[in-house]
Formats: sequence, structure tokens, C-alpha cells
Amino acid sequence: MKSCKAGLYAVSAILLASCGSGTVSAPSSTPSTTLVTVAPTTSSSTSTTTTEVVDQGLLPQTTVKPQASGTVFDGNVRRLWKAIVTGDPQVADPFYFPLAAYVQVKAISDPVHDYDTRLVYAYDMDLLAYHQELLKQGGSAVLSGLTVPEAAAEWIEPGVEYNKGSYWRVYGSRLYYSIDGVTHYFPIFSLISWRGQWYVVHVGPPSL
Repeated sequence: MKSCKAGLYAVSAILLASCGSGTVSAPSSTPSTTLVTVAPTTSSSTSTTTTEVVDQGLLPQTTVKPQASGTVFDGNVRRLWKAIVTGDPQVADPFYFPLAAYVQVKAISDPVHDYDTRLVYAYDMDLLAYHQELLKQGGSAVLSGLTVPEAAAEWIEPGVEYNKGSYWRVYGSRLYYSIDGVTHYFPIFSLISWRGQWYVVHVGPPSL
């Protein structure tokens, strides 16, 4: 999904060598954020099943208000945490607002360029900064969870912030974790929705 990443991970690769083995990582099997449709096909002697994976961002938006719970949400939170622990932002790609959805939402001349060079770049750098902060704190970090102030979520109409589409938006989420029994958190500036799921759009405050 992401481009313009050359050179971003040289620092994180060095830092990762000092990251302790006691940190939490995502399970080997985590849920997908994509829609899976199954269409059976048959022949005269055998029956087979074909699975088609559809990019959610290519589908139309819905007005369903997301919930900060469930299999998909919990899996994405674990991915976000693992990206911070390992210093590899790509791990959290499924939790970032889809490019195809951004193209549907934004009324700007080149949303793909803006997505790649501004939004995704800032996302990666913010997660790398959190990784460095986690290393400075030392100890064995354990994920607690992501709190989302859902009562404060707003439905954003077209025409706001150069948008041609709508979505739910919420500010002020926090990714909580503990080190040696002491609670800490990383701010997650804003989440927005696509088809009833929350996605990160800004980890730190946007520069523009």
C-alpha cells in the first residue's frame, strides 16, 4: 500500500537490535480488514471453492458508526502495537485509512500523491518516534489496549476539510501499555471510519 519509504527504516533497523524479547507482539494469525467473498464452482466430478479478496477502500462508504471492539478492531490494535515495538510501521498498514477510500473522500487534485508523500510519511515517522520512546523507557512493555472516546465521534459532511465524501471522525484516542506495572500511553490523534470500521489517519497532530 505504501510508497516513498526508501531510507525510512535504516534507523529503526539499528534500534530494533536493542529491543527486548519481552515485548508483546501480534499473534501469528490476526484477522484481515478486507472483505472475503466465497463463490463455489463445480464440475462433473469435483466441487471447488474460489476465494476473492476485495479492497474495502474500493467499496462505497456507509453511515455505520464504528465500534472500538471486535475481532477486526482488536487485531488492528495489536498490529499498531507491534509496529511500535518492532520499529516497522508497515506492520500496521491494515489499520491505516485505505488509499482507495482516501481517493473517494478527498476533493483535491492528486489525492494519491498527498496520501503517499504527506499522510503516510507522517504516519511512519510518528510510529518510529514512538518506537524510539519505547526503547528509552526500557523494561518489558505489555499492551493494554486502545481507548477511543466514541461518544465524541462526529459525522463529517462533504465540503469540510477539502472532502467530497463523508466519514465518522474521533479525536483523542490513547494506546495504553504498561512497563513493570506502571501505565503509559501513546496519543493517537485521530481515527476516521470506512464502512463501519475505525482506521488511523493521524498518529500525531497533522502538520497541514
